[in-house]
Amino acid sequence: MPRRCTVCDHPESHSVDEALVAGAPYRSVAKRFELSESAVYRHKTEHLPAHLLKAREVEEVAYADDLLEQVRHLQAHALDILERAEETGDLRTALAAISQARGNLELLGKLAGELDERPQVNLLVSTEWLELRAVIIGALSPHPGAREAVLRAIEGAGDGNAS
Repeated sequence: MPRRCTVCDHPESHSVDEALVAGAPYRSVAKRFELSESAVYRHKTEHLPAHLLKAREVEEVAYADDLLEQVRHLQAHALDILERAEETGDLRTALAAISQARGNLELLGKLAGELDERPQVNLLVSTEWLELRAVIIGALSPHPGAREAVLRAIEGAGDGNAS
């Protein structure tokens, strides 16, 4: 069974990591926290990158949450402006607020993964598929049984019944 990392098990491991990230020499870190230089070196090369990666992921999630909150705040503000513009009969401002609110909703949908703007291709009507289908069926004309089986499979594929 491999030995546990003495730095990871150290009661001040977080402070050791901070010192290493700040660029403190192994010798001074080892001396300060009563560790061996080799343990500090191994920890920095083998464990610290994983800790930093986790910290980076947490930081990115926090940043994304902050962005999402900012967009939600903008949406609430746009709806407030819309309401006030409607109350005063200011149609130009109301239309601008509606436009902004729509843009915010679109952005919120994208951030939440609810809007997928990737292009969708309908293979059943694509020129390439129709040409390939004709070539396959033509190549199978000397084999009527196989040709019929392939046609049935192709037609069933659109229903999810291909077998």
